[in-house]
Amino acid sequence: MYKNKRSFFALLTVSILFSFALPAQSAEKKASEEKVAAVNGSVITVNDFNRDFNLAKERLSQMGSFVSESQLPELKKRVLDNLIDLEVLYQESQKAGIKADEQAVAKQFQSFKSGFPGDAEINEWFKKMNTSETDIKAQITRQMAIYQLIETQVVANIIISDEESMAYYNSHPEISKQSEQVRASHILIKIEPGADESKKAEARKEIEEIQKKVKKGEDFGALAKESSACPSAAKEGDLGYFTRGRMVKPFEDAVFALKPGEVSGIVETQFGYHLIKSVDKKAEMTIPYEDVKKDIETILKREKINKGAVVYIDKLKEKAKIETFLAEDKL
Repeated sequence: MYKNKRSFFALLTVSILFSFALPAQSAEKKASEEKVAAVNGSVITVNDFNRDFNLAKERLSQMGSFVSESQLPELKKRVLDNLIDLEVLYQESQKAGIKADEQAVAKQFQSFKSGFPGDAEINEWFKKMNTSETDIKAQITRQMAIYQLIETQVVANIIISDEESMAYYNSHPEISKQSEQVRASHILIKIEPGADESKKAEARKEIEEIQKKVKKGEDFGALAKESSACPSAAKEGDLGYFTRGRMVKPFEDAVFALKPGEVSGIVETQFGYHLIKSVDKKAEMTIPYEDVKKDIETILKREKINKGAVVYIDKLKEKAKIETFLAEDKL
C-alpha cells in the first residue's frame, strides 16, 4: 500500500491533507511531553505524532482505503518521517528568511474551513483532533514557507527539453490515444427499486407513448425536457460525450450501436426505461504530440520535482542533528 521511497508530492500531500499538527517547539518548552523525535533541538512530541497519525488514518478512510493491522507500522513510520522532513524543511526556510503572506494564509484557511458545513462541525473536528484554528493557521504558514523554499531551491532549476517530452510521448502510447466517444441524449422514465409489476407496466406504457411521439417527428430534446426523470432533462436530455465503461452495460450497448441521429428502441436498465438518441460519434484516434505536450511537460516536471526534492531533503538532513525516540516495537 505504501512505498518506502519518499517523494515530494507524497510528503506535501500528507502534510496538507493529514497534518495540522502544532509546529515543533524548543526542547525546553516541550520538556513535559514525551518526545518521538527532535530536529536541531526542536521537539516533535507524541501528541504531534498521534495527531498526524489519526489524521492520516481518517483521510485514508475517506478515500476508501482501509489500513490493516499489518500496515500500521509502515504508516506510523511514514508519518514520523514526514514530521521530521517537514521540520527540517521549515527550519531551512526560516534560515533563508522566507515568510508566508498573511493574506494567503487567511485565504487557505478559509478554503480549509469551507470543507465543513458550519462552525459547529469544524469546532467538533478541532476537539476530536485536539487542535484549534490557531494551530491550523500556524501549520498553513509553515507549509507555505516550505513550498516557497522548494520552489526556489528545486523547482526553479528544472528544465524540460523538447527531446525529453517527445521521448515520453513515443514511449507512452496511452497518453496519445483517445478512445471512441459518443454524445447522446436520453429520456428516462424511472422505476423505483423494488417496484411491483403494475408500476413497471405503468412506466413501460409511459415510455411507449413518448416513443410514438418521437416516431411522429416531435422534437426529442423538448420531450426529454418535459418527461425525463434524469437531471439531464434540464439540458434536453444531453449527456455530453462519454467513452465505454461510463454507463451501465444495457445503455452502453445500445448507444454505441447507434449511428448519429438514430434513436434506440426502449432500453431497460436498473434505473428504468430509456429512449436514447445518438448525437455524435468520435472514432478512436491518436492525439497529436503538440496537443498533449503541456500535459507531458507537467508529468515530467512532477517527476523531476519528486526526485530533486528527495535529494535536497536528504542533503539538509545530513547537516541536521536528528534524534528519534520512538521505539521500533511501537511502530
